[in-house]
Amino acid sequence: MSDTLRPRDAKDVEAAVQSALAEGKTMEIVGHGSKRAIGRPAQSDLTLDLSTLSGVTLYEPQELVLSAKAGTPLAEIEALLAAKDQQLAFEPMNCAAIFGGAAGPGTIGGALAANVSGPRRIKSGAARDHFLGVCAVSGRGETFKSGGRVVKNVTGYDLCKLMAGSWGTLAVMTELTIKVLPRPETEQTLLIRGLEPGQAITAMTAAMGSSCDVSGAAHLPAEVAVRVPAGEIAGGAITALRLEGFSPSVAERMRMLEALMRPFGELASTDETISRRFWAAIRDVAPFAAEGPAPPALEDERALWRVSTAPSRGAEFAAIIANAAHVHIFYDWAGGLIWLALDPSHDAGAALGDARTVVNVGAGSGSYEPPERQVLAVEPSAVMRAQRPADAAPCIAATAENLPFVDRAFDVAMAVATTHHWRDPLAGLRELRRVAARVVVFTFDIDGL
Repeated sequence: MSDTLRPRDAKDVEAAVQSALAEGKTMEIVGHGSKRAIGRPAQSDLTLDLSTLSGVTLYEPQELVLSAKAGTPLAEIEALLAAKDQQLAFEPMNCAAIFGGAAGPGTIGGALAANVSGPRRIKSGAARDHFLGVCAVSGRGETFKSGGRVVKNVTGYDLCKLMAGSWGTLAVMTELTIKVLPRPETEQTLLIRGLEPGQAITAMTAAMGSSCDVSGAAHLPAEVAVRVPAGEIAGGAITALRLEGFSPSVAERMRMLEALMRPFGELASTDETISRRFWAAIRDVAPFAAEGPAPPALEDERALWRVSTAPSRGAEFAAIIANAAHVHIFYDWAGGLIWLALDPSHDAGAALGDARTVVNVGAGSGSYEPPERQVLAVEPSAVMRAQRPADAAPCIAATAENLPFVDRAFDVAMAVATTHHWRDPLAGLRELRRVAARVVVFTFDIDGL
């Protein structure tokens, strides 16, 4: 178990990084730890806990600018903004539901380090688009600043965009400046019932291309829609489109949107209260909550995937996964963000069934190759191929997107924790389907070690 350091200020952070560098130790950066269960657990010698670096250092509502220390709770910032009828327009996700805990939404530093963005991303942009300035400590133990405290600043390289989504791997952020926006006076959601995913994405694309200024577009198949806490909207598959703004504007745009969507299917609408509850559930992935109204197939051990793709390809991508595994799916960002919850399997070998011939794509050093099967490994990296032991399966150099095999050459094509390395995941999955009768994609289970 790694030692935990709790700096009191930015100088302590700088000293901690310099000390770790001098001793050759690795360091994990955490705030409230609300996102620690995402991906593989970090392997580090030290944990740098920034939760003590807390507090808003600047808030100018008229200028739409707020600065805060990296460990400041998001809940504290959101409460401060709400008192001035303002908000974080990128709608940072609260991960507590999917991890079955009460960790809360985390810290402002964690939200920006993970670049977490909710349904409004399709209108207002991602978290990085609201990131104006940062003070941080580099991996060399040097403090640096980038950006500024005004919405329009031209202060050299925009390192904020680089830091957003880096998960603390590039530097330790100690203070941040963000853009805030007025909170909409009201909102309404238009529901289209009974659409298949392909139809839903066509409808959402039409809505996003209109002048209706849609700020949220999601599709939930029937088995997922029934698990949304805003139960008033349940009743088969639903495609939801959100409108926000001043009441007269929302009413007029709703009439326009209804006319545009009427050819797609049965329409319904929600009031402001239900709309806010519904989109909070979409933001927090409540249909796949680890506790609550989920069926037995979606218990804590299920694998939950977050996939970003081009909206026009969302339904096609999801169909490929659904053909290979039993999966629960819903779509956000007009089809550009897909959440997939795969039913658990306690026996990884069982997923291969009675297959005798297996192609292992992205095989790495061969750690995950199944015994007692005829395996051919595919690995593009010469470094990884060189690490394969002498008794490992034969291995060739190729990429997932261009496999040198005839159609249905294998019983099963498998990929173990490798799809994030592929240049084009959709093309890679198509190739797996082409060369094998069955496709199996494995995730990593740290609890099984």
